[in-house]
Amino acid sequence: MSIYIKNTAIIIAALIFCSDIMAQSTNIKGVIFDIKNNPLPGANIYIEGTYYGTSSDANGKFNFITNETGKQVLKVDYIGFEPYRKEVELTGNDIYVESHLKESFNQLKAITIIAGSFEASETKKAVVLKPLDIVTTAGALGDISGAMQTLPGTSTIGESGRLFVRGGHSGEAQTYIDGTLVHEPYTTNAPNTAVRGRFNPFMFSGTVFSTGGYSAEYGQALSSVLLLRTNGLQQEDQLDISIMSIGTGVAGTKLWENGAVTASFDYMNLTPYMQLIPQNINWNKYPQSYNGAISIRQKTGKRGLLKTYITYDKSSFSLDQEDPDYLPEVSTNIIDNQYVYFNTSWRGTLSDKWSLKTGVSTTGNLDNNKLGFGDYGGQLHGANAKIVLANQISEKINIRFGTEYFYKYSSVKYDNQPYSVHYLLNFTSNMIVGFAEADIYASNKFVTRLGGRYEYSNYLKKCNFAPRISAAYKIDDKSQFSFAYGIFFQDPANEYLIYTGKLDFERANHFILNYQTIKENRTFRAEVYFKDYNNLIKYRLTDSLVQTDHNNSGSAYAYGLDIFWRDRKTIRNGDYWISYSYIDTKRNFRDYPGEAIPGFVSKHNFSLVYKHWIGELRSQLGFTLKYSSPRCYNNPNKADFNSESMTPYRTINVNWSFLYRQNVIIYASISNVTGFKQEYGYNYASFANDEGFYESVPIIPDAKRFYFIGCFITLTKRGEANQLNKLE
Repeated sequence: MSIYIKNTAIIIAALIFCSDIMAQSTNIKGVIFDIKNNPLPGANIYIEGTYYGTSSDANGKFNFITNETGKQVLKVDYIGFEPYRKEVELTGNDIYVESHLKESFNQLKAITIIAGSFEASETKKAVVLKPLDIVTTAGALGDISGAMQTLPGTSTIGESGRLFVRGGHSGEAQTYIDGTLVHEPYTTNAPNTAVRGRFNPFMFSGTVFSTGGYSAEYGQALSSVLLLRTNGLQQEDQLDISIMSIGTGVAGTKLWENGAVTASFDYMNLTPYMQLIPQNINWNKYPQSYNGAISIRQKTGKRGLLKTYITYDKSSFSLDQEDPDYLPEVSTNIIDNQYVYFNTSWRGTLSDKWSLKTGVSTTGNLDNNKLGFGDYGGQLHGANAKIVLANQISEKINIRFGTEYFYKYSSVKYDNQPYSVHYLLNFTSNMIVGFAEADIYASNKFVTRLGGRYEYSNYLKKCNFAPRISAAYKIDDKSQFSFAYGIFFQDPANEYLIYTGKLDFERANHFILNYQTIKENRTFRAEVYFKDYNNLIKYRLTDSLVQTDHNNSGSAYAYGLDIFWRDRKTIRNGDYWISYSYIDTKRNFRDYPGEAIPGFVSKHNFSLVYKHWIGELRSQLGFTLKYSSPRCYNNPNKADFNSESMTPYRTINVNWSFLYRQNVIIYASISNVTGFKQEYGYNYASFANDEGFYESVPIIPDAKRFYFIGCFITLTKRGEANQLNKLE
C-alpha cells in the first residue's frame, strides 16, 4: 500500500512539472526613460497582483518571463516619478514595452519664484546669503541696511544711510517685521548726516530683501520691501556682554518649557571715541543713546508660536553746521528723539491644509529738534494689523488671502523766526486692505503666482487695485528663469499729506526678468528690470520756501541690469561675492522744473565682499570694496538743472574677528581704510546774494574713517555659544 501511494505521488508531481513546462510563458522586455529620454536605472517593473517582475539595469533596460495569461496590467514604479500602468495581453508572444515616466510633483522640490528677491535664511537651501553674512560684512557697521547696500539694485548715498533701490527714493522702501509694518525704521538725523537702522541684526533669523515684484501680501512701497523674521526659541539660557569703543550692552535669555524671554539694554556714548578720532563736524554734544528691549516667545499647543517684542530708544546730540544762508555764521542743530516699537505675532497650522498668520505692530516716534534758526517738533503714531490664511487646495494649488489695517497720525510743528514761518499741521489716516494670491504648480519645473491687492484710504478718499503676476521655470536642478510684473501703490509721503489730503496714491509698474544658477557653492544671478512711475507728487515753493500747490502730475522711469556672483568653493577657507548694477533713470517730481536724473542715483554701482577664515589664528578677516559712479546735484548758479557731478564714491573697509575663546570674541574694523575723499555735492543758499550768486558749503561725511573695537562675551552652561552673529 505504501509503495502504491509513493508511486502515485511521484506520478502527480511529474504531471504538475510537465504541465508547468507546457504552460504558456511570455517574455516581457523593454526600456524605461524619463520624458527627456534619459534611462532610469533601478525602476521596478512587474505584473500587478503577482510576483512576476524585475528591475531596470543601468541603461534602463529590463527583461523577465511570466506564466500569467490573458489581460494583465504591467506597472512601473520609480521614486520621484508618477507610476506607469499599461494593459497587456499575455499570449506567449514576446512583448516589448518602452515607457517614459513623468516626474511626480513634490512641493518640497518644486521651483520657487525669486525674481527681485534676495533671501538670507538658515532654513532654505537656495539662498544667496545667510544671516551671518549680513552681520559679518565689513563696512556694514552692524546695520542691516548697510549690508543690503552690497547687493545689486542699491545705490550708496553716503549722506543718508537709507536704502535707495532701483531709482526709487528711500521713502519708497518699507520695512516689515514678522509681517507687519515698521514706521520710521531709521534713526533721526541732522541735515546731510547719515542714519542707521534701529534694529540689531542679531534678533533676526531670516531676511528677505525684495528689489521689486514682491507678493500681494505687502504694499505701500513703490520700490522695495525689507522683510525681517525674528528669532524662534533658543537651546539654552544665555548671557551676552558687549564692551565696545562706542558703548556697552548686556542681553540675557531665560528658557522655560516651550518658551523663552530675552531682555537687553544698550548704552552708546561716542564722546570718548570722537574726542580721540578727528571729526569733520563741530559737535556740541556727542551722540548718545539708550535702548532697552524685551522679546518673548511661547509655543501654543503643538502647532503655534507666539512672539512679542517691544523696544524703547532715546537718542540725542548737537552739532554746528555751516549754513550757506548765514555765512560766515554757523547754525546749531539739536536732535532729541524718543522711539517705541511693539510687535506681537502668532503663526501656526489650524489643520493639515490650513495655516494662520496674524500680527499687530505699533510705532511711536517723537522728535523735538532745533534746526538752525527753526524749532521743529514732529510726532508719528502708526499701527498695522494683519491676518493671513493659507490653504493647500490640492497638491498643486496653494492660496493665501487676508486683510490688514493701517493707522497713521502725523503732526509737525515748525517755528522759524528769521523767515517768519510758523505752522502746526497734522493729519490722521486709516486704510483698509484686502489681498489674495495663488501659487499654481504646473509641475516641479513651472509655477505661476497670481494675486491682487485692494486698498482704501479714508484720508485720500481713494481706492486702488494692484494686480500681481509672477512665474518661474526650472531649466535643470541648478538653474531657473523667473518673471514678475505688478502694479504698486503708496501713500504720498507724510511731508506732503500734512498739507492736503486732496491727492491720489503714487503708482509704479514693475517688469522683472531673472536668471539664477546655484552649483557647487557658486551662485550667479542676472536680472533686468523696467519701472514706470505715475502720479508722483509735484509742488511749488513759495517765496518763504513753504510747499504749496501739491498735485500728482509727476512721473519717472528706471531700467537697468543687476548682476550678482558668489563663490564659496574656489578659494579654500575663502568666501566672496561681487555685485554690479547699471541703471538709467529720470524723474519729474517735487519742485523739479522738468525731467532730470535725481541726485540719489548712481548709474554704476560695484561692490566686492571677501571673507577668509584662518584656522591657525582662530580668526576671520574680511574686506569690502565699494564704488559708485558720480551722482548729479543741482547748482542754482548754473542754467541747467542737476547738471553738476559729485566725485565718485569709493571705500575699502576691513574687519577682523578673533575667537580668543569659544565664548569670547575680540573684534575690530576700519571703514574707508585708504582714506578716500568723499564729497556729496554742495548745500546751496535759499536765496541769491546781492551779486546774484548762491553761496554754498560742501557736504562731507562726519569723519574720514570710522574705527571700532569690541569684546563680546557669552556665558552659558555648556560654554559653546558665542556672539559671532552680532558682529558687523
